[in-house]
Amino acid sequence: MNRLIPWLLLCLGALLSAAPGAAFGQTPEADPAAIVQKFGGKQSFDATEAVVSELAATGDERVARALRALRDGDLYWRKSDEKVFVATRKGDDYEIFDPLSGDSAGTVAKGDLEKVRVKNSIRNAVTGALGTLTLRADNPAQRMRAADTLFSEGDPEMVAPLDAAIAAETDPAVKTRMQEARASAVLVSDRPAEEKAAAAKVLAARGDRESLNKLTAFAAATGDAAAKKAAESAIAAIESNIAFWNQAQNVWYGLSLGSVLLLAAIGLAITFGVMGVINMAHGEMVMLGAYTTFVVQEVIRANAPGLFEFSLAIALPLAFLVSGAVGLVMERFLIRFLYGRPLETLLATFGVSLILQQAVRTIFGPSNRQVGNPDFMSGAFDVGLMSVTWNRLWIIVFALVVFAALLLVLNRTPLGLQMRAVTQNRRMAAAMGIRTPWVDALTFALGSGIAGIAGVALSQIDNVSPNLGQGYIIDSFMVVVFGGVGNLWGTLVGAMTLGIVNKFLEPFAGAVLGKIVVLVLIILFIQKRPRGLFAQKGRFVDA
Repeated sequence: MNRLIPWLLLCLGALLSAAPGAAFGQTPEADPAAIVQKFGGKQSFDATEAVVSELAATGDERVARALRALRDGDLYWRKSDEKVFVATRKGDDYEIFDPLSGDSAGTVAKGDLEKVRVKNSIRNAVTGALGTLTLRADNPAQRMRAADTLFSEGDPEMVAPLDAAIAAETDPAVKTRMQEARASAVLVSDRPAEEKAAAAKVLAARGDRESLNKLTAFAAATGDAAAKKAAESAIAAIESNIAFWNQAQNVWYGLSLGSVLLLAAIGLAITFGVMGVINMAHGEMVMLGAYTTFVVQEVIRANAPGLFEFSLAIALPLAFLVSGAVGLVMERFLIRFLYGRPLETLLATFGVSLILQQAVRTIFGPSNRQVGNPDFMSGAFDVGLMSVTWNRLWIIVFALVVFAALLLVLNRTPLGLQMRAVTQNRRMAAAMGIRTPWVDALTFALGSGIAGIAGVALSQIDNVSPNLGQGYIIDSFMVVVFGGVGNLWGTLVGAMTLGIVNKFLEPFAGAVLGKIVVLVLIILFIQKRPRGLFAQKGRFVDA
């Protein structure tokens, strides 16, 4: 017995050495490098397709390089030893690379290589294999992209790989996308009608336009009544969901337009409300702010490119100072002589607007000027089926910040107190020692400076040209009159209301006719409420 034990141990060792990796019931792990080499030699198309499936089953991301080369016709085997390489032409010869690592393996003559033959079915198999590999990638974002690609393709051959990937997936969001991709594939497969009806419900939960297109095609093609009914029910649900998000998109566009109108009109609300001046050059103050942004960015590009991301922060105070200084000069040398004569004020400021436009044309030329977007204002993101651009979102936030800051100035500073006093009763304010001419001057400068800040924001979404302000001056007056002259809250409500109404009218009436309709509605509204939504007491009322 003692002699038998060493003999048994020796036999067991021999068995283990003959079958490494098979101990304790384990199967040997597939070697991608060895499998890739099976492409070598003259193979049938069926054999090549089998090797593709075998590579996909490894789940090793390194084989993607070899599979892509096979699909693109860049996979070769060397005639001398049937070793497989990725090859690219280099002059009259070919440079060869390891099919897994991509390391260079030297250069060989063209006659030493033979291309691995492929056909469309093999290319389709490679596409499926690549999808399977990315479904198993370590990076969740990569798996998400793979699921989105498979959803668009709707390949029935990918149902089984998707089932395996879904079973192994731990990220809930990625798993949901994989289930949607599986449903897309099931609709065009030969699976039972019950499974297709369940797939239709999955696409209904997704609820986007691509799902609607797939379900519409399926409902038109299927002959099964139950599956067709499920598809039609899903189509109705998706159409309702799309309609909801279309309305939400219109509201977003309206708020975006409203924020632009608020920025353009808020300075006008101050000058018109406090001073009663119809300033037709207000749009040119916006234009000066936009050109200030252009000049700042040009200087930064030429001298300190690394500061470009901060260009708007630098341009904001400068635009306020430039436009405010021009407004102060206008008030001191022109407008203060025309108080109480609104028609002459309108004509004079209209002449100033033409002078400013021509001055800008002379300095910068008549063509549009490029103003860049910093990275934080570039791109977009999705909310449901609604696309939200970062520049519009930041402009809405900026408009609300400017509105809040202006409220703070008017209600918490000596200048704001004096401005409100002059608005309510000019004679009493003067009797109390308030220098009303300087209040007028500083008020006009403040309104013009805010218009310059608006120009910085508008430069991110509109063309910077000498005519920039002309597109906003009429809308700005409509906002101020509709909201209530001199009332900032009225300006906010009026801007947002007009923005949303415009965007809801445009799909039915067009942009131009929509504006005309809005103008008519405002005229009718003013007939009923001559002082706007929020009546403001001031010199006009006292008079």
